[in-house]
Amino acid sequence: MIKTTVYLPEDLEVRLDAQSSATGISKAELIRRGIALLLDDAERPKRSRKLPAFDSGRPLSPEAMDDAFYEHIKDRAARR
Repeated sequence: MIKTTVYLPEDLEVRLDAQSSATGISKAELIRRGIALLLDDAERPKRSRKLPAFDSGRPLSPEAMDDAFYEHIKDRAARR
């Protein structure tokens, strides 16, 4: 582990002390768990766009669907 210093407002320190005493979990462990929760939520991909839909009026074979999907990805990458 790497040691890190964190400055907390007094009210958070009081709440952290109380939680640590109530649960028997060290303050350091509570802080690690809180950071892990925050980062786990942040790692979830944000879907800003819907996945492309392919509607040709007839079903596509898996190979044709793959080709259309990869073509769409290639077109998007070219626009960036």
